[in-house]
Amino acid sequence: MALHLLTARQVQTAAVGDHSDGAGLFLRVTDRGASWVFRFTAPDGRRREMGLGSSLRDSLAAAGQSAAAARKAAERARTLLGEGIDPIEQRKADRDAKQKQADDAKAVIKAEWTTLARVARQYHEKVIEPQRSGKHAAQWIASLEQGVPATLWHKPIDHVQAPELLDALAALQLRVAETAARVRQRLEVVFDDAIFHGLCVNNPARTVKRKLAERPKGRTKGNFAALPYEEVPAFVKTLRLQAGTAARCLEFALLCAARTGEVLGATWDEVDTESGVWRIPGERMKGGEAHTVFLSPRAIEIAEAMRELEGNPFVFASATDRKKPLSNMAMLTLLRRMGVADSTTVHGLCRSSFSTWANDTGGARPDVVEAALAHREEDKVRRAYNRASFNAERRALLLAWSKFCAGEQSTVAEQSTATVHQLPVAA
Repeated sequence: MALHLLTARQVQTAAVGDHSDGAGLFLRVTDRGASWVFRFTAPDGRRREMGLGSSLRDSLAAAGQSAAAARKAAERARTLLGEGIDPIEQRKADRDAKQKQADDAKAVIKAEWTTLARVARQYHEKVIEPQRSGKHAAQWIASLEQGVPATLWHKPIDHVQAPELLDALAALQLRVAETAARVRQRLEVVFDDAIFHGLCVNNPARTVKRKLAERPKGRTKGNFAALPYEEVPAFVKTLRLQAGTAARCLEFALLCAARTGEVLGATWDEVDTESGVWRIPGERMKGGEAHTVFLSPRAIEIAEAMRELEGNPFVFASATDRKKPLSNMAMLTLLRRMGVADSTTVHGLCRSSFSTWANDTGGARPDVVEAALAHREEDKVRRAYNRASFNAERRALLLAWSKFCAGEQSTVAEQSTATVHQLPVAA
């Protein structure tokens, strides 16, 4: 089978018509130019013709290079035919595969740039930040970053499905119902904006609204009335003007996010003001396990002030009998005297207001908040890990809470590097 029948000069000077180069390769010359074609019989018996590109004939060198490229392409086609493959169909399959690869790459880039996190942050930057105060804008995005699980937060927004979003919000609702409601509302406007800009077609946050109402809720103001956390700094300012042990006890409980019984029963052998910790034995804890509270400077100041009343085994002793703790009605009576008993309970103020603040503003990861509240983790391995690993975060969280209560601007991130007191080895 003769090959390479055309010289470079013949390629350059060929007249109009088809000129064979051998074995099915032809130079086709027309009034409009020249090109290479390969004629063959396909495996299915059809006679076919495949274009191999144009032929350059401006110079002898260009003509020779053009012929060499065409011969190489024709040789690949003959190899495929020898394997029973139609070279035209193979070229089409290669082009389709290349296009699919390009489309997949574009889809990956689009997915990376249209995650729920990116879309929410862009909306926050465009709409929320210009319209809201800096504090509220920060709380707005923090509630989403903390309240939406990472698996959904970093998922392409058009892939987020209502059932998985419902499960995430229902879990948050069990911890802090008010925060779950805020997160759902904020997600709803994010999805609406995404629909407007063609990034998705459905709004799962709106879809789950009714279903979320059917799911169980954690403790809300209906169970333990609590001040909105935004009102806590003003309350603390007034509280500090109140005289007496009950006022100091209530502020201490608030700063520690502690239960009433835990504070009333606190003894001096539990409180170590030098290292800044309050170690509550398991027999005094609701969950039956020892709990360590990391004291802020203000909490230490309160404890030291109470220490000046000598001869009291209890940190907050009764005024009528120093060997007994403060009455469990003392703080409630104080709330009544301050005119806020209809707005909050002691438990709601010290626990619920703190929990809502921490979860709604992104004060810390949910696990850290739960650990600070001494909520019992049913998984024993996870519980042991939490107790062992959250010390620094819990200290930073309570320090930030103390500063917030005092009306100071502070973030947990700023407190995480605080070295006011050395951390104990174990919680």
